[in-house]
Order: sequence, then structure tokens, then C-alpha cells
Amino acid sequence: MSKRPAENTEVLTEPLPVSSLDSVEHFSLESESESEDEDLDFGENEYREPLPGEKTLVRPGDYKDSDCSSDEEEIRNRIGNIPMEWYDEYDHIGYDIHGEKVVKTRKEGDQLDKLLDRMDNPDFWRTVHDKREGEDIVLPEEDLAIINKLRSNSYPDLGYNPYEPYVDFFTHEKLDTPLVDTPEPKRRFIPSKHEHKKVMKIIRAIRNGWIKPKEDVPKKPVYFDLWATKTEPQKHNPMHIPAPKLPLPGNEESYNPPEEYLPSQEEKEQWENTDEIDRDRNFLPQKYSCLRHVPAYPQLINEKFDRCLDLYLCPRKMKMKLNMNPDDLLPKLPKPKDLKPFPTTKAVKFSDHEGHVYSVDSNKSGEFIVSGGEDKILRIWESSTGRVLSKIALPDTITSVKWNKVHSMIAAASGKTLYLLNPGLGDRVVVDSSNKILQGLTDIRELEHCRWYPLGNDKDGLRAKIVHNSELSNITWHNNGSYIAVTMRDSQSCPVLIHNVTKYSSQKPFNKSKGQIQQVEFHPNKPFFYVLSQRYVRVYNLVKQAMVRKLICSVKWASCMAIHPKGDNLIVGSYDKTLVWFDMDLSVKPYKSLQQHKKAIRHVCFHPRYPLYASSSDDCSTIITHGMVYNDLVKNPLVVPVKVLRGHKDTTKYGVLCNVFHPQQPWIFTGGSDGDIWLFV
Repeated sequence: MSKRPAENTEVLTEPLPVSSLDSVEHFSLESESESEDEDLDFGENEYREPLPGEKTLVRPGDYKDSDCSSDEEEIRNRIGNIPMEWYDEYDHIGYDIHGEKVVKTRKEGDQLDKLLDRMDNPDFWRTVHDKREGEDIVLPEEDLAIINKLRSNSYPDLGYNPYEPYVDFFTHEKLDTPLVDTPEPKRRFIPSKHEHKKVMKIIRAIRNGWIKPKEDVPKKPVYFDLWATKTEPQKHNPMHIPAPKLPLPGNEESYNPPEEYLPSQEEKEQWENTDEIDRDRNFLPQKYSCLRHVPAYPQLINEKFDRCLDLYLCPRKMKMKLNMNPDDLLPKLPKPKDLKPFPTTKAVKFSDHEGHVYSVDSNKSGEFIVSGGEDKILRIWESSTGRVLSKIALPDTITSVKWNKVHSMIAAASGKTLYLLNPGLGDRVVVDSSNKILQGLTDIRELEHCRWYPLGNDKDGLRAKIVHNSELSNITWHNNGSYIAVTMRDSQSCPVLIHNVTKYSSQKPFNKSKGQIQQVEFHPNKPFFYVLSQRYVRVYNLVKQAMVRKLICSVKWASCMAIHPKGDNLIVGSYDKTLVWFDMDLSVKPYKSLQQHKKAIRHVCFHPRYPLYASSSDDCSTIITHGMVYNDLVKNPLVVPVKVLRGHKDTTKYGVLCNVFHPQQPWIFTGGSDGDIWLFV
């Protein structure tokens, strides 16, 4: 048996300060006994009774062999008995005794992380997570043995034997002096008076006729009148449904109706010219001075005959009616104010274009934007003030402009020519390196489907141009900044070309186009190439040079598309006012189909940082939608429309033609057919 300290013992878990050593006379570590021959060597496991009025200093190690309950581990988390789910969104799980945060020791993983941990950790099956302390505890063999005992409905105590020998405290042999020797009571062998009274009461009731035995009544056949007018259902037909009653006559069927129920001459002519099937009623209200002036109703026999046909020819059956609130059928979506930030108000107006603005794009930092349109002038703006920094005149209408996010380059599609220019804005090192790349083309390069022309050091920043055989409709840069893909809708032999601006080369990815190509896009981080046709989206692997997937848009005519920054989701807009969302890991068919616009959708785009996407339409509106994509593969994307932006004027049959998000802020630039560009913040 372990030795325990006395009741007046104080436990010190922290060292005493040096300044307090002079005031600890009451702590005695030496014996004050008067006997000199007494052994006073106190070892680690030795214990002596304290003298009267003496307090003994006991260190935490003195409780090592004690059986008291204070030898449990110290509890770090002092938050009390509260749900630990309250701390799921924080980086700590509570506070210690000093008020400091207890930081989470490990990050909660998803189901895939748990599966990997189960395969790699041999002690996973015996590891439990203590949510209060934030630690993983590996159960010892003793605890596992107790758990196995409990699961097998056995005694948890390992040393307990339920089959010990029975101790016969009371012997079965009759003793001379038994423990209990009470004589039998008298009521056990004398008839009960209570039962005698109860039997006599029943006999008296039978004699007086109050209680009669049941007689066997023969069953009689049940007959009923088949043609009776009873409305109550018969017992043998529990599903009987009574015929509906005719509606009661109203004021319009009265012989002396009010004046407002009498039809005018025009209403009488309209009623007579209407077909009998399309009439709302089979009579016209008429007014008589008294009841005896009312003539016989000519349609009485016909209506009674139709009523009889309805009663015996029309089948009736029970239908289960669901008493459901229509609001319960709608999905539970979060409120838009909980999904902020997103653009809500107009901030800056860029008005210098004449005619339609077909394309808008911004640089990597969002400080500058570039635009082009019907007036054949490429403009570079300062996004914060709306000031025009430069204007570059091109020979044809500018259908698309894109700003390279790696190099200081702008690509502009004008007619059959793709222009490459250096705006000279931003970091000087990036500007100089971009000039070296574009000025590396010194001679004209004749290729099969295009021709490269150097433009030298043009004062407007134009460095090179690529002339094609057909007019360009859309261009897009690759994320590495070296490749640019162009689309030619009117060309059947060469609808798509991919140019390498660092090696001044071009390649034709498709020998033959499958339908009219609307737009092409590169995957953000994989060698995939997306091609949008009229009704399909084809995904090609550029490394294997093969088609890997074909998405069915389920629309009549697709117009534009955008890829999520993570690359697993895709949205497609169409001219038939429908926007479809594809989950690439889910199916080749749309995950959601949204019809929010009243006219054709012209452009869609994703925000590179925030869970937002926008769609612009000919109804002069841009709808901002919260599109959250979760890392957990079990959760489906959350799509919630949050704001409708209006600012462009409806001058022609077209509305908002292009849009692009700010790279850093939750802002959006929109360009319309009225020649204006708006910044919404």
C-alpha cells in the first residue's frame, strides 16, 4: 500500500522565488526530534508523520505511488463543458489556466486525408482524437482489453471472476434451532369470506336476469336498395366517393337580378358570336317583374341528361392531397449580404468610344485597362480615374483585345490581322524583356496559314503583326504568356491557330472544324484545350493530341464560355438566354441551367480570386453570381445570384457586349453598345 502525505501537507508545483526563502520557517526539511539516534534519512519513497504545527514541503513526484485522484494529468484547456464545435472556425481550441490560447496541434483534414492516414499509420485503429485537448491519443493494451470486454457484453474488470464458488450461508439441512420457525397462518386453510360474497353476488344477478348468457344468433343476409338516394357509403365498399353536388345558384341566375349583372348589347352580341364550348356560361341573365312571368327553361332536360351521364360514366377515385407550403420546395440559399464582397454600384465611367465596345481587358495589377470596338481605335485607360493614356488607330474594327499577364504585351484582333504591341506601362524590367522578345522578329516569316511581319520600334508601341486568311473573332492568351490562340469563325479549313510569340511560329491544331467554332480557351494549369462550338464543348489534350471529353451544352446556340480558375468547372452562355454550369468531375451534361436574362447572353467571365462570375446580356444588364467551388468532392458547387448591374443605355438591339473582373478587387468593367465602359465597385 502506497504512502500518502498528511492532510496539512501543501503541494508546490512551482519553484519558490529566492526572495521568499527567508519567510519559509514553517517548511521543515530537517528533524527537530530530540532523539539523536533516530534515523532521519528521507528518501524518495520515505515518509514520516509531521510534528504538531509543522507543514511539510511535498514535491509533485511524491504522489507517484499514491492512489488518490489527484494523480491525473493536468487539464490544459479550461473552457469548461461547452461544445467544441464553437471553435471550428478559429485557430485555437480554448484557453489554459493563465488565459493563453491553446493552439490547435493539427489541422482537420477531409475524408481523403483520413483515408491516407488510415493506410499509412499502423496505429490508426487504436488512435482517438481528444477534441478538448486537441491531441491524438493511442490507446494502450489495457484500455483495448477493457473495450473488447464491453463490446462482448463481459465484465470490464479483468480480475473479476463471475464463476466463483458459491458460499452457502444458509444450509439446506433442517437445524434444531432454525432461523425462521413461524407457524402457518389460519387464513391458509379456512375458506375466504370475501370470495364467498363475490360468488353469491354473481349468483343473485343470474337469478334476477341481470346477467344473461350469450345466445347464438344465426347470420342473416344483408340486402340494400341499389337505387336508393342515400349518400352515406355502404359498409362493403369503403372507397365509395359520393358524387359532387351542383353549385348553388347565384345572383346572375335570379329572375330579378341587380342591374350590374345584366349584360349590355355589346356583351350579348359577343356571347352569341362565341362558340358554345368557349362560353363562360350557357345562359344570359334576364330580368322579370314577377316569378309568374318567368318562362320554362329550354335547356332543363339537356342539363339533367348531362348530369345523369356524369354520375354513372365519369369514374372517380381517391387522390392524396399534399398540404405543403410552396416556400418549402425552394432551396435554402444564403442571403446576398452574407456573400459579400461583390460589385454593387457604379464608380467610374469611361466614355470616349464611338460605336460598340467589343472587348475590354485589364493588366495583371488592374491599374490599366485596354479596350477596342467599332471605331477602330485601341485605347489604354487608367482604371482609377478613367483617363485615356494612349490611342492607337488600326485599319479595321477591333473585335477582341487581351492583355498578357506575364509579359508587357497587348494582343488586338483587327480584321484579318493580329497586332502585338508593348504599352510600356508597369515594371521597366518587364517592359524591356518584352521588347527584346517582340524585336527578335527581324524578317517576314511566310507560313502556311499566316504571315509574320516585324514593325520595328513604332511610336505607338506596335512591334509585330500576324496576317491571317480570314477575319479574327476571338483571341486568348495561355497562362505562361508565350502562346496565344486565335479563332476564325468564317474559316472551315483553318478555324483555330496557336501562335508562339517567343519562337515566332504558328501551328494548326485541327485539320477540319467540327461545326462553327465560337471560342477557345486554355486550361489554367493543365495541357487541355477547350473548343466551344454551337452545341458542344470539346476538350483536347495537347500532349496526347486527342479529345478527352465532349460536353453537351443543351442549348440551341452557344455564344461564349469561361473556365473556373481551378479548372474543374465551366460556364457557357447562349443566344437563347440560358447559362449552363458544368462540373467536369460530375458529368458531361450541365450541373445547373439558369435563365436569368431576358435576351441573348454576350459574355461571361470568372473572377480570378473571389468566388464570383458575371454574365452580360443584350437586355443591358450584368448579373453577378456567387459561385463557390469547394475542395471537398462530396459538396456540390453553390450558385447564388447576388446582384443585377444596370448602367448602359439601350440604344441599339445590342446591350452589354463584354465584361472583365478586376484582378485584385471585387470590381468589374463592362463595355456596351452605347460606347461607354463602366466600372462597378
